[in-house]
Amino acid sequence: MSSVEHTTRRGLLKGAAGALSLAAAARAVLPGGAFAQGAGPEVKGAKLGFIALTDAAPLFVAKEKGIFARHGMPDVEVLKQASWGTTRDNLVLGSEGNGIDGAHILTPMPYLISAGRVTQNNVPVPMYILARLNLAGQCISVAKEHMGDKVALDTKPFKAALERKKASGKSVKAAMTFPGGTHDLWIRYWLAAGGIDPDKDIETIVVPPAQMVANMKVGTMDCFCVCEPWNEQLITQGIGYTALTTGELWKDHPEKALGLRATWVDKYPNAAKALLAAVMEAQQWCDKPENRDELAGIVAKRQWINVPASDVVKRMKGEFDYGDGRKVSNSPHIMKYWADNASYPYKSHDLWFITEDIRWGKFDPQTDTKALIEKVNREDIWREVAKGMGVTAPASTSRGKETFFDGKVFDPADPAAYLNSLDIKKVA
Repeated sequence: MSSVEHTTRRGLLKGAAGALSLAAAARAVLPGGAFAQGAGPEVKGAKLGFIALTDAAPLFVAKEKGIFARHGMPDVEVLKQASWGTTRDNLVLGSEGNGIDGAHILTPMPYLISAGRVTQNNVPVPMYILARLNLAGQCISVAKEHMGDKVALDTKPFKAALERKKASGKSVKAAMTFPGGTHDLWIRYWLAAGGIDPDKDIETIVVPPAQMVANMKVGTMDCFCVCEPWNEQLITQGIGYTALTTGELWKDHPEKALGLRATWVDKYPNAAKALLAAVMEAQQWCDKPENRDELAGIVAKRQWINVPASDVVKRMKGEFDYGDGRKVSNSPHIMKYWADNASYPYKSHDLWFITEDIRWGKFDPQTDTKALIEKVNREDIWREVAKGMGVTAPASTSRGKETFFDGKVFDPADPAAYLNSLDIKKVA
């Protein structure tokens, strides 16, 4: 063998070794195995639903910036849903039935759907939660007619205002986005903490997020709970103001989740991991302060939320004008997509949501909460993907005791004690 042939062969071997090490590195970064022959995602796409809210941003970013594609899932479709009810119906159908495979979703919904509590004929449709999409970032807004009542975190002034309004023969209503969902639970907690029974003293109604502002404009409700940009738009249009951000009720509370049909994940486990890795990468990008202006521009686009970027950028940066004279910069209640383990689906948080849904009659008191959480919460998949990405997972599946603004404490080790401590509840 000539020296030239020897050198060339050595170079080829060296190059092949380099390519193999690169592929190994890629597999480590991309747990879906996008670059591994025969071990990548079983399919190249999935249909994911979303509601026009800023906490769906990781899905928008993963699609816009080609992150799904980099993880071997170039054909992922991110599809706008009209309401959470529509999201549920399309999840029940699945993509094979012209529905969707997963969604940006209210955290309690995969539990309610899996248990058949909100499905047609109460037929269970198994769901998995693979990640949390964000912490905090929702608001409770109040109609302009209550501006003089100075309704904020404390609902006692609101209670007096509602009693006066009812005495004059007018109805009083609170709007949320889905029965038993996060917004329903935040507004119920807030009302009950001030002595307002959400089942007796006020009528709770369901209104899709994008229709909140229009409905308050015509006097449909006195208050509502929803994510941005609809609270900011309410102020922009001079129809109402922000009473509080939900982070004031419970700092760094869990909010939306990445939920997928269990049958889809079980059928395509590598694709599910690739999807999750892409979403987690997008969450990291969303949470960087230097990306917030660009993020606002992305979510504002027509195919996503379809609003002016100015309606989302300030609150994304922690600048809150409540619309009633209160202004806060660098709010500690800014929405988090990744910081402080925002992406990790703590089982203790899912237990709180189920406990609150027991409180208000959405789940039976005898529900085996542990068994239900074990079926739905797939933090094991999150940990596997995190390990492949070099991300350190929390030490425990519980974040421990949680303290609320009114001093109530939820101990995941004793949810019954928490329920017993609440004065207003539907369950005995």
